[in-house]
Amino acid sequence: MQNHSLESSTLWELVTQRAERTPDARMLIEADDRITTFGQFAREAERVAAGLHRLGIGPGTEVTWQLPTSAPAIILSVALARLGARQNPVIHLYGRKEVSAILTQNRSSFYIVPARMPGERDYVELAESVCASLAAPPVLITFDASIAADDASALPAAPADGTTPRWVYYTSGTTSEPKGALHTDSTLMAAGQVYAELLGVGPSDVGTIAFPFAHVGGPMNLVMLLARGMSAVLLPKFSVEEAVRIYRRHGVTLTTGSTAHYLAYLGEQRKQPDVPVVPTLKVMSGGGAAKPPELYFEARRELNCTIAHCYGMTEAPMIAGGSPRHSDDQLAYSDGQPVAGMEIRIVRADESLAGIGESGEIRVKGSTVCKGYTDPRLNFDAFDADGFFRTGDLGMRCADGHIALTGRLKDVIIRKGENVSAREIEDILYQHPKVAGAAVIGLPDRERGERVCAVIELRDPNAPLQFGEMLEFFEAAGMMRQKIPEQLEIVESLPRNETFNKVLKFKLRDMFAKAG
Repeated sequence: MQNHSLESSTLWELVTQRAERTPDARMLIEADDRITTFGQFAREAERVAAGLHRLGIGPGTEVTWQLPTSAPAIILSVALARLGARQNPVIHLYGRKEVSAILTQNRSSFYIVPARMPGERDYVELAESVCASLAAPPVLITFDASIAADDASALPAAPADGTTPRWVYYTSGTTSEPKGALHTDSTLMAAGQVYAELLGVGPSDVGTIAFPFAHVGGPMNLVMLLARGMSAVLLPKFSVEEAVRIYRRHGVTLTTGSTAHYLAYLGEQRKQPDVPVVPTLKVMSGGGAAKPPELYFEARRELNCTIAHCYGMTEAPMIAGGSPRHSDDQLAYSDGQPVAGMEIRIVRADESLAGIGESGEIRVKGSTVCKGYTDPRLNFDAFDADGFFRTGDLGMRCADGHIALTGRLKDVIIRKGENVSAREIEDILYQHPKVAGAAVIGLPDRERGERVCAVIELRDPNAPLQFGEMLEFFEAAGMMRQKIPEQLEIVESLPRNETFNKVLKFKLRDMFAKAG
């Protein structure tokens, strides 16, 4: 396949290179079918940069923005990159608590939200409420077409250095104050470039951004579009019924998102098993949550497409990833091969290196890793003596070099001194025909230290899973008795976060700690 990729040192340079090479090619496709070409995108980003500069934003200015996924949101982000501002993208679903915590930390000079739109969330009201609570509130800007200006000659020189931290991505802060991970053009571009290489995409591919663009996966997907000259459908809100209609209309070949998206497309396919839900779809890719092996095979059988799951996090958007070129077993039973430019260590509790097939903490160093946190006090614990970032994830290196996640350090259940991997149990639970979703947690127990509790969603609420059925299923799977859950809870829906639908286990622990 011809290599259509571009190489550059800054995001703005990549934007201008792509606009020069394929100015009339489709780049962004909105839900209402509006098209933005690469040439139009570059011109509008520069006009928005000129308008923002006129309002006082320039190199190094701290700017927080909160917009849903849309062409304007992506244009705004690139305009800020053109100016060399330091931007703090905030997930558009976040409320007053999260936004207040972020603005209190970063003390932004400006806070940008979308103008009021009938029938849409009132971001202006949210912003005004947040700003009123701050001792030193930022200047509030409502973003619409009137921001743009045509005097590009007044702009400062575009950044020439891609290694300066100008992007701050905040962790969700579900159990503590959010942490700001410092990224550069170079770290984000490295992630997008290796992602494009893994997936093998080209100009004829049509992708999707159906998750919040303000997530660190947003610029990663943007870089993939720019590097390979492909287009993507943008969805400000994800509804699987609407999504598949739009995907069919535009011939989507690749979807990006999370395990929750895979499940949604699979559920839609099952409504009419004999009619391909998106006939052009070849690959589903994403991360953010575990992918049960059985889900891969279900997608192969029913959707006739490949799941190329990836492993990354806010602090390092691409660590390992699956590719359509990998085997079925590799794609089903691992989380991908380490990507170019990344070094991975698997470390035992005593700091020695784990062997092949042995689980330990995953530590990473390389091109996609952030430059630390906005609060430098956090960096001592975040990085080890050799400069490797401590992911907090448990995993093992397979014989073929691929990485398989086995859980979280804090997600290991210690039952009578025996370490129990929650993910190992979840993967088996998912295979049960009555189970639609599963989370396994450890709960305090006087006798055992911790007891193993399985919390599940049902495929059919009228066909509950009985405790005895669960025991028989685990025994048939060959699970050692000490690891089989001692408590089973059924919920209508597992509590999840608002970005990639990752299960919030701390909420489950709060719900069931006194049960059993």
